[in-house]
Amino acid sequence: MSALVEPGDVHTIAPEMPAMFDGVKLAAVATVLYFLVRCLNLKSPTAPPDITYRDTPLNRYLLKSCPILTEEYEPPLLWGKSGHLQTALYGKMGRVSSPNPCGVRKYLLMQDGATATFDLFESLGDHRTGDDITMVICPGIGNHSEKHYIRTFVNHSQRQGYRCAVLNHLGSLPNIELTSPRMFTYGCTWEFAAMVGSIKRAFPQTLLIVVGFSLGGNIVCKFLGENRINQERVLCCVSVCQGYSALRAQKTFLQWDQCRRLYNFLMADSMKKIILSHRGSLFGMNSSKMEDADLSRLYTATSLMQIDDNIMRKFHGHDSLKEYYEKESCVHYIHNINVPLLLVNSSDDPLVHRSLLTIPRTLAEKKQNVIFPLTWMDKVIVGYANAICQWERHRPPCLRTHIVFKDHTL
Repeated sequence: MSALVEPGDVHTIAPEMPAMFDGVKLAAVATVLYFLVRCLNLKSPTAPPDITYRDTPLNRYLLKSCPILTEEYEPPLLWGKSGHLQTALYGKMGRVSSPNPCGVRKYLLMQDGATATFDLFESLGDHRTGDDITMVICPGIGNHSEKHYIRTFVNHSQRQGYRCAVLNHLGSLPNIELTSPRMFTYGCTWEFAAMVGSIKRAFPQTLLIVVGFSLGGNIVCKFLGENRINQERVLCCVSVCQGYSALRAQKTFLQWDQCRRLYNFLMADSMKKIILSHRGSLFGMNSSKMEDADLSRLYTATSLMQIDDNIMRKFHGHDSLKEYYEKESCVHYIHNINVPLLLVNSSDDPLVHRSLLTIPRTLAEKKQNVIFPLTWMDKVIVGYANAICQWERHRPPCLRTHIVFKDHTL
């Protein structure tokens, strides 16, 4: 039995319909390309770094000897102009391509029973000056020596003749148990100070290059500014992509521009996992300052500020979040640093709001030892360190860093 087809039941596509579909496709492609160009910042022009510094003989020498400080940065074509993609892809690519330097893990018992650890990597050759120089490195929030960006930086530094010591933030290594009810915080310098002291004792002739990334930048600047003695045998300090003032930064972390609120949530989630992985040590010991209610609030926290208020500030007995941020931010100590100081920030950093950059810019305008470049290049740290070492090498012996302070023979 066959169906009867009436003439009115036959429908044909008008010849102009395919052209309409092609137009829709073209419009969709154009829309996608528009958003890609906007999101990737492909039309933004490249420019030389924005540098703030005082005109001094040392700074003129550094800018001449370290041309990477003034050269125009040519980023990778597709993702190099987007702060978001640099943040995301750098991690993905690093896990595949980053080197794996061989080091030795050191353990340090702290006065409160905590066990600090750092990894020591010997240089892969002599330094160009012939001196013994160690880079003491403090990673970013919740990070350690096994992170890809640290491995990449250590490998590059080793090949330039630097010994490297990398602090593993207390509680950051998943296979190292806490031995006291305390973990790393935003500005606690105890573990970094212990590592520096250990290096000075183990290598009496070594000079130090101090390097800090993000949260680590806050810690190293606070460490150097806390006590003048901490600057002994230090050639220079480099701080990379830190925010300087947690109190001022907390307001910007709740804003949605540059997806900062989303990054805040993701970092809070990472901090939750680190804290919960040490739940037995942090909440179960008799000397713990934590209560069950703090653990309940941790589960519901959606921002770093909530975690800092309910958990982190209590490790050192701060009465309020404001007091914690005030006392643990390097902005109150950084003006005490007298060794050469390079403060590096990125203009497209999705985490550090541009309003925070008035802090390093003002410091560089006032202090002769400070250079503040607004750029981001991996090799700028070692280039700056090399220039500092060469400058030190050509100074009269009576002015060299190993006898900076008359009261202390180093």
